[in-house]
Amino acid sequence: MTAPSTAPSTASAIPYQQDIARYWNEEERPVNLRLGAVDGLYHHHYGIGEVDWSVLDAPEPDRDQSVINELHRLETAQSALLLDALGDIRPGDRVLDAGCGRGGTSVLAHDRFGCSVDGITLSSKQAEFAAGQAKQRGIDEHVAFHTGNMLDTGFTPGGYRAVWNNESTMYVDLTDLFAAHSRLLARGGRYVTITGCYNEVYGQPSKAVSTINAHYECNIHGRNEYFRALAANRLVPIEVRDLTPETIPYWELRARSSVATGIEEAFLSSYRDRSFQYLLIAADRV
Repeated sequence: MTAPSTAPSTASAIPYQQDIARYWNEEERPVNLRLGAVDGLYHHHYGIGEVDWSVLDAPEPDRDQSVINELHRLETAQSALLLDALGDIRPGDRVLDAGCGRGGTSVLAHDRFGCSVDGITLSSKQAEFAAGQAKQRGIDEHVAFHTGNMLDTGFTPGGYRAVWNNESTMYVDLTDLFAAHSRLLARGGRYVTITGCYNEVYGQPSKAVSTINAHYECNIHGRNEYFRALAANRLVPIEVRDLTPETIPYWELRARSSVATGIEEAFLSSYRDRSFQYLLIAADRV
């Protein structure tokens, strides 16, 4: 795997981003680690799709693991949907997983397309963990993970066929983020995000959305902010999909699981009253 032109760093991170790096360096939530242990794909996002509710009827002591397996199936389905939106990615292409977490979607991208993948995260612990997983799978020549700032990667301008954020846009300013991605994407390249955003039709962010912000130390953006920032940075939306109805079953199951964190009701209430939405947005670089 040919290395990017310049090694990324977190030197340009603002104090808030340094706080986020510390947050994820210290994170050990079972909802991430136990689900990833199912098959070695460690995600840091949520799930979509119909739930197999029969897992709740499994006899003990198997019931808990059955629920964990089902939650992991739903979060892997979410990654697969994001990859579907990337379009025609070929083995010779390079793609970027911006805010990669422990690397699950990066691994799936290489498995599907045979392409080279760079993942970048502010958390050195996440990057080291993800690199270890790639080495265990024997794909570390094609899938590399970097500790760095996705707003200032140092990677080759125009060097990527696709870039995505899987639930990581709420940690940065969108105009800065999409400007950075636009520089990295080749002309005609594809950008995809799956993200939660507050619905301006509701008015200001609801109490539940504020609770989610406080829980994850993030700043959820309004829906319209995405489209303004995309338009300002030569990124033209080609697909917008409201995934809210498809993610509610995941949260209903998680609320009844052993890995519930207490934030589930905030997600469910805000999704149901439409003050919060779960969107997939795909855009082409022009």
